[in-house]
Amino acid sequence: MTLDETQNKKFDDLKKSALELGAIDAKIIPAGDILVEDRVTLKCRVGCVGYGKKLTCPPYVPTPDEFRKILSEYSYAMLVKFRSPAETDDDVVKSIYKYWLDPAAPKDKKDEASKFWNDYFDYSKIIHLSMLELEKRAFNEGFTFAIAFVNGSCRLCEKCNIENGICVHPNMARIPEHAVGINMKKTAEKAGMALKFPIKGNPEPMSVLLID
Repeated sequence: MTLDETQNKKFDDLKKSALELGAIDAKIIPAGDILVEDRVTLKCRVGCVGYGKKLTCPPYVPTPDEFRKILSEYSYAMLVKFRSPAETDDDVVKSIYKYWLDPAAPKDKKDEASKFWNDYFDYSKIIHLSMLELEKRAFNEGFTFAIAFVNGSCRLCEKCNIENGICVHPNMARIPEHAVGINMKKTAEKAGMALKFPIKGNPEPMSVLLID
C-alpha cells in the first residue's frame, strides 16, 4: 500500500503532532498489519479486576470478530509510543505483579507496587488526552474516520456509569486496544517498535490511531 504526496505530507504532520503531544515515537503502518487475536480478550475476562466494570471494556465493546470487520474498512494506522515516568528495577518488577493486590503482602512491597501503578495510571490519563488531541488533528486534516484507542482502561471517572449503561463522557472515552483483541506486542514487533517484557526501567506504553 503506497501513499500519494498529499497523504505523505498529512501523515508527516500527524507524526510531528504525536511527538509534540508527548510521544517518543510514531509510525504509520497498513491497518492490516494490526494483529487481532481472540485470546487477548480472554486475558480481560480472567485476568483483569476491571472486567465488566467499564463501558469501554469487555463485554461492552466490539468482540475480536466484530473488530476485525471494522478494521478491514481502514487503510492505515499510527502506532504511538510513549515513555511513562513510572520507574522499575528488578525488585519493583517483582512487586508490581506479586504484591499489588495481595492483602497479605509486606507493607513495604505493597507500597512499592502501589507507587509504580499510581505513577503509571496517572500518566495513562495524559496519554489518553494526547490521543484524543491527535484524533482531533487527524479529523481536521481530512481523516474523518480517525479514531483513537488507548493504552489501559478508561480512567476519566472514579466509577463508570455502568448501572445506567450510558457513558457520561462519550466525547472523550475511548476503548483500550487490547479490549477488542489487538495484540500490541506482536503488532509493535512487526512494525519495528518492539515493546519490552518484562518491564525494565520506564515502561513504554503504546496506543493506536486508526486513520481513514
